[in-house]
Amino acid sequence: MLLSQQKPLEEILRFLDGEKNIFILGCNGCAEASGTGGKPQVLEMKEALEKAGKKVTGFSVVDLLCQKALVQSRFRGKAKEVKAADSILAMTCGVGVQAVAAVSNKVTHPACNTLPLGGMRGEWQGSERCQECGDCVLDLTGGICPLTACSKSLLNGACGGTTKEGKCEVDQEMECGWRLIYERLEKLGQLEKLRQIYEPKDHSKMMPPKGLRLSERWALEQGK
Repeated sequence: MLLSQQKPLEEILRFLDGEKNIFILGCNGCAEASGTGGKPQVLEMKEALEKAGKKVTGFSVVDLLCQKALVQSRFRGKAKEVKAADSILAMTCGVGVQAVAAVSNKVTHPACNTLPLGGMRGEWQGSERCQECGDCVLDLTGGICPLTACSKSLLNGACGGTTKEGKCEVDQEMECGWRLIYERLEKLGQLEKLRQIYEPKDHSKMMPPKGLRLSERWALEQGK
């Protein structure tokens, strides 16, 4: 499983600055097990956003937000609520946020950071991947992770090595991740986000927290 931790509310509200109407998505998979995206946490977030002056147009908790078919199916049942929203707040891991962003025409904000856990996690069918960096930047990149979509893991792309066909110079079988990010932000009308310079990541957040390394969950993930 992927372990997630909810971002501070202040950071989430910064993401939502200028937006009034929000649709909240939770996940009954890893996020529910992490205590960050199950129905209780979604209802708590709804209350917190409403206290902050936001209108929650609706919410839903999907079994697995990393499964795009499930997300699309739920969107069909919540079409009016989703359409009325300026954006979607996804309370899940980095994979789930990317999956939601891929099948939605809405800006998708991450409500959680995915924590490094070590070991091997379950595989999933989609192309979205999460490096468990502990400091999710998907809000700035249109819901496409620069650490996994870019072969150089550049936080401030592109590198200039993209081929005329839009492929990566390192692996020309691979799409340039930053070209994909540009196209997604252009589609969402958020190209101004490319003007933001992201500071180098704090690599200490990419290490499993000490408390976690002493837990039974850590031992299970390591096969100990």
